[in-house]
Amino acid sequence: MTVSTDETSVTGAGVVSEEGRSERVDRAGRVTQLPAETVDRIAAGEVVTRPARVVAELLDNALDAGADRIEVAVDGDGTDRIAVRDDGHGLRADDAQLAVRPHTTSKLVAADDLRTVDTLGFRGEALASVADAAGELRLRTNDGRGATEVTVTGTAGRFAVETAPASRARGTTVTIRDLFADRPARRESLADSRREFRQIARTVTRYALLAPETAVRLVHDGTETLSTPGTGLQDALLAVYDRETARTAVAVDHETRLLWGEESSEEGEESEEGEDGGDGEESEEGHEDTVHVDGVVCGPSVTRSDRRAVHVAVRGRPVTNERLRRAVVDGYGRLLPDGAAPVAVLRVGVPARTVDPNVHPAKDRVALAAAETVTDAVETAVADALQTTDHARAAETATDLGTQLAPETGTDLLSEATYLGQFRELYLVCAAGEELLVVDQHAAHERVNFERLRAAVAAESVPSRALDPPATLSVDPETAAAVAAHDDRLSALGFDATSLGGGTVRVRGVPAPLGRVADPDSLRATAAALARGETVASREDLVADLACHPSLKAGDELGDADARALLDRLAECDQPFACPHGRPTVLSVAAGTLADGFDRSSRRLD
Repeated sequence: MTVSTDETSVTGAGVVSEEGRSERVDRAGRVTQLPAETVDRIAAGEVVTRPARVVAELLDNALDAGADRIEVAVDGDGTDRIAVRDDGHGLRADDAQLAVRPHTTSKLVAADDLRTVDTLGFRGEALASVADAAGELRLRTNDGRGATEVTVTGTAGRFAVETAPASRARGTTVTIRDLFADRPARRESLADSRREFRQIARTVTRYALLAPETAVRLVHDGTETLSTPGTGLQDALLAVYDRETARTAVAVDHETRLLWGEESSEEGEESEEGEDGGDGEESEEGHEDTVHVDGVVCGPSVTRSDRRAVHVAVRGRPVTNERLRRAVVDGYGRLLPDGAAPVAVLRVGVPARTVDPNVHPAKDRVALAAAETVTDAVETAVADALQTTDHARAAETATDLGTQLAPETGTDLLSEATYLGQFRELYLVCAAGEELLVVDQHAAHERVNFERLRAAVAAESVPSRALDPPATLSVDPETAAAVAAHDDRLSALGFDATSLGGGTVRVRGVPAPLGRVADPDSLRATAAALARGETVASREDLVADLACHPSLKAGDELGDADARALLDRLAECDQPFACPHGRPTVLSVAAGTLADGFDRSSRRLD
């Protein structure tokens, strides 16, 4: 066993002595000490801010190592233990010892490499930063020549590095214990254990979807919560979400010219790098290359309440760039309900020299040349893909109400209205004085349910109906975590549900407001709303989502008595003329509009 000690902080610059420095090696894959001029040009700052950040850094390393399979195991919120195991190419024994030192990397040689870096990691200090923040880092690796284990321990800026022979197959396992052990302020700043794990689950999910050729498994406290087979994006969607989501997926494959120059460089909000692009040619105006967008977008019938299910990678790296996410949503046009977001997985390929990832310590912000052109390409790619389906035609038919209709804002019309009949099993047609009223039965019932549910939640639990047999839902890891974390609030809303692990939720009871039983699938939207926070605003959103599911749908036939009852209940509402999502419930056509349309305004006709 070899033991070396160093009494300097692991994350400090230049802590490795001259005799400990490695000569730069040109052979690919070898770990080298970065020259001082390269270190000076790398964005400084702390990489490890929470357990999910540790997982992201280790996933970067595993994918860069060419892993076909990756397993992430987490105990508690991740501060107790995080272990990431891969079957990548592994490290030589001497490289493994050097890899835990500051500013060492196999991914850069010279400072100029920062302009064309083509790997997920490059900063050369991820393992060192993690080791500095943890009570113990254990690196076990095998490059095919034999296994080595390197252990880094210590606190308060003093650490020891131990190296010994080990046993494992080709690949690497990194195990972190006691994260932030000597940083009580950092530990206290973390959210509760369940929320921190949801962040980890969200991180692993993004990598699993955006690197679908790699099998990814997530285990939490000994229970598998996610497993993708590594056989492509369609199978990854099925593993992360469900069969319905995967069934609606539409392939995206779009390429467009990318003309850029120094004047067009723009810093992205929060994005990172990954897939290759071409070298292209230069013109007098700038550089001409291409931007390639591929992946899948799911049909507009599959929506979420926020954009977290819009997954985007730039040059292979998962990003959280809101500008690109907005471009995906904009590509759907009018297909999505107001405030809804789709499920989508898109990879944006641009030339390496158009992306500068060296503007943020955690590599989650980049400078992106021709950012406007890239976002336009994403929006066009989504719109073109959806045009190949029937979704656009269906949406146009459903929303074509004509320019003569306008939202009704009166207060006495509903109570005075005479019910005339139902049109297309969707609209209730009424006469009210000098106006013809058209009531959207789903929006109207949704408003009634919302106000009744809101009152019920304020006072007592929502009525529930038991399911026999219970329903089983496949959900993403974040939703499963939310179900486990908020079982008491779900119960108050009428749900009896249990997370079984492995992305499976058993639903034994569902809300039954006003006697109408909710679909078990409504648990997804409710759990997502709870996961967003505990504020009054999110509680209103939660009740609005819940009110939608048991409400009348298009195609539900109503008898005259039921239609009249719905109109009476709508008239009793505090805000009868809009559903809880802001869409109108009642539209009116004035008598004058009909007279104009039939040419009765200028002459008398019998």
